[in-house]
Amino acid sequence: MSHVAYIGVGSNLGDRRKNCLDAIRSIEASGDIFVVKVSGWFDTPPEDISIGQSNFINGVVKVETSLSPRSLLTRLMDVEELMGRPRVREKGMPRTIDLDILIYDDIILEEEDLKIPHPLLHKRLFVLRPLCDIDPSLVHPVLGVSVEELLRRLVG
Repeated sequence: MSHVAYIGVGSNLGDRRKNCLDAIRSIEASGDIFVVKVSGWFDTPPEDISIGQSNFINGVVKVETSLSPRSLLTRLMDVEELMGRPRVREKGMPRTIDLDILIYDDIILEEEDLKIPHPLLHKRLFVLRPLCDIDPSLVHPVLGVSVEELLRRLVG
């Protein structure tokens, strides 16, 4: 059975765009994740500017996969680790790559280390802009409105 997931991709260390593209290639290399669409790339300031880190480049990929949400998370964490991001890390620190499951089909999942849809999706411009770039009519499974409407609400 094939599932559709949207994955947030970001980097703020080194060659940010190359890091993101390398991560996407690594995600797809396994053979059980197929990249359907890649958003444009958006230059984004870090959420906590007090840390003094570089801007991020952010995008979203739409994938089809036979993996469960938990297996997909494990695969994404493996790619992050392969690209030099430690599994245990401080929140808000610079990173070579950041991969997050944003939406997986229309499921709602609440586990300690895996929440789908991503709990901050509707509050983050750097997620909503690329999501709208790919699929503006995509409906948030909890809020019941399109990502286009969520973006409109966020920017006023």
